Amino acid sequence: MSDTFNILIACGGTGGHLFPGVAVAEELDRRGHEVLLLISEKKVDAQGAKKYGRLAFHTVPAIAKPSTLSPKMIPFLFKLWRTVRQCRKILLQNQCDVVLGMGGFTSLPPVLAGKKLGLMTYVHDSNALPGKANRTTARWCRKVLLGMEAASSYFPASEVVVTGTPVRHELTSLPERADARKAFGMDTGGPAVLVMGGSQGAQALNTLVIEAAKAMPGLQFIHITGAYDFDRVKTLVGKREGYRVLAFCDDMATAYAACDVAVCRSGASSMTELAYVAMPSILVPYPHAADDHQTVNAQVFETAGAAVLRQEAELDAGQLVADLSKMVEDDEYRKAMSAQAAALAVRDADAKICDLITVDVMTK
Repeated sequence: MSDTFNILIACGGTGGHLFPGVAVAEELDRRGHEVLLLISEKKVDAQGAKKYGRLAFHTVPAIAKPSTLSPKMIPFLFKLWRTVRQCRKILLQNQCDVVLGMGGFTSLPPVLAGKKLGLMTYVHDSNALPGKANRTTARWCRKVLLGMEAASSYFPASEVVVTGTPVRHELTSLPERADARKAFGMDTGGPAVLVMGGSQGAQALNTLVIEAAKAMPGLQFIHITGAYDFDRVKTLVGKREGYRVLAFCDDMATAYAACDVAVCRSGASSMTELAYVAMPSILVPYPHAADDHQTVNAQVFETAGAAVLRQEAELDAGQLVADLSKMVEDDEYRKAMSAQAAALAVRDADAKICDLITVDVMTK
C-alpha cells in the first residue's frame, strides 16, 4: 500500500467538533495525506471553516436524533438513510480509505457509509461523559479515540485509545500580550477576562457577566457573545471603555493571549484550549446539554484545581464578582490554577491520532 491515504473527517455541527477536526486535518495534510472535511450547513461551520482555505470542505445537511419514541423518528430515519447514501457517494468519489468522525450525529452517516464500504472507521469523543450519538457510532468503528480517560468505561464493547483532544495549530504560538491587547484596542496594562458562551448560546451567562462588570470598572473584557445575542449584549455594554464585544472571533490565539482568565461554558473543545494555553477559568456548564455532560467536563477541571465550577442556576453577579476578583487579584492563586490547567493539556493529540490511523492503515 502507498505511504499516503485519503481520509474523510466528519466534524460539523459545533465548533467543538469542527476545530479538533481541523487540527487533525492540518497534521494529516502536513504529512502528505489527502483530507476532506465533512461539515454541516450550519452558519457556525461556515464561519469556522472560512479561514482554513488550504483545506477541502464538503457540506451535508445536519441531522439530530429525536427521542426514540418521538413521531419525528420516522422522518429522522429517512434523512439518515438519505445522508448515508450521500456520504457513500462522497467517499467513493474521493477514493477514501479512512473515515474519522469527530463526534455528534454528523459523524454517524459517514461512519455507517464507510463501514459498509469496508473502510477503516473511527470516532473521537472529547467529553468526560460521551454523548449517545458517539456511543451509537462506536458500534461501527475499528477504534474509539477519547479526549479524556474518564470516558473509557462508556465504550465497553470497543477498543478505546485515549489520545487527548486536538488543538488548532494556531494556538501553538500565541502573540505577545501587549501586541494582542493592541489588536483588540485594549489597554496594555491591567487584567482582562475572556468570556465565551459557546455555539449553543448563553444569554443568561452573558447578562451575568455584564452585571458583574459594572462592579469591576478596572477590569477589561473580550466578550464573544455568539451571533444571536450580539446586538443585545452590545446595547447593554454601551460605551464602556475596555469592553470588546464580538459576535464571533476568528483569531482565538490573540484573544487568549490578551486575557488572564476566562468565564465560559464547559464544552470539551473550549476546555481543551484553556488547558493548552494554561488559562484559569470559571466554568458555567450549559444547563441544557445532553446528559448534563458539560458539568462532568467541568468537574474534571475543578477536581484538578484548574477551574472554578459554578452552576448557572446558582450563580449571581455578586458571586461572579467575588470569583473574578480572587482570580485577578491573587497572583499565587491564579498561577497555581494556570499550572494545573497546563498539566491537563495533551499537546500532541493530533499527532497521536494521525500516528494511530497511519499504523492501522499500513498494517491492514
